[in-house]
Amino acid sequence: MVGDMKRGVLRFVVRCGVVILSAGAGRVWAEAPARAVAAFDSYVGVVEGRLASQHRSPEGFFAGDPQGEARLRRGEVLIEQVTAPAGKELPGALLHHWRGTAFAPAAKAADFERMLRDFGGYPRYFAPQVMAARTIAADDDRVEGWMRVRQRHVITVVLDSTYDVQFGRLDARDGWSASRSTRIAEVDAVGTREERVLGPGEEHGFLWRLNTYWSWEERDGGLYLQVESVSLTRGIPAGLGWVARPFVESIPRESLGFTLRAAVNWLQLTGDRLRVTGYR
Repeated sequence: MVGDMKRGVLRFVVRCGVVILSAGAGRVWAEAPARAVAAFDSYVGVVEGRLASQHRSPEGFFAGDPQGEARLRRGEVLIEQVTAPAGKELPGALLHHWRGTAFAPAAKAADFERMLRDFGGYPRYFAPQVMAARTIAADDDRVEGWMRVRQRHVITVVLDSTYDVQFGRLDARDGWSASRSTRIAEVDAVGTREERVLGPGEEHGFLWRLNTYWSWEERDGGLYLQVESVSLTRGIPAGLGWVARPFVESIPRESLGFTLRAAVNWLQLTGDRLRVTGYR
């Protein structure tokens, strides 16, 4: 009884904190502060430099502890928060950096790259988070795409985003991609006659920037997948950190875990279908 009461009180407090976070106080920084954007750009420059170094050789193509590969092959998905330098709390903003790694048995590098390039298929691959998506433009090593994404964490937030995605390969088995957001807009009253994209002065700053970096390597009878996400969100109002911070930091972690599991599931379904039809 006492435990249930405590849990009920905690849920009530979290809901109150999130309501405050998403209400009027959230409009103080409806647009990302210039200093926060500059710090974000500087941080991702370091991340991209490190990834470029990793991708020059099959040895060390992934970050993290190689001892975890046995756990990956047993079906675990490993999610870790990457330590950010002093300044994770930026002026009026928060920087989030997470890394996730998984293993897809019998999957092929070519199938995964084909999936990543197929923006129009994202609502199938990553439902229910991705509601709609389409390719805007594409060439050999670059894709520009649009997505409508729904995030549910006590409250529901719908975002329309465009991304510039660059692809590269070390060889036929080792590849990478770098996705950088070029526009993120919050959508209100989705699915009703009043649906509209909020203007810069109306948004709540749930997500200002999102860069996603995939690395994949085909070996050990399957495909190792690693994804890093670096995002910029609004800061937390003074006095609400103890309530709002766990909520805010759970969003990128849970989204990363969902994306990896969905990718592995789709790759396995694709592989099973190809084997049944005799293409493998």
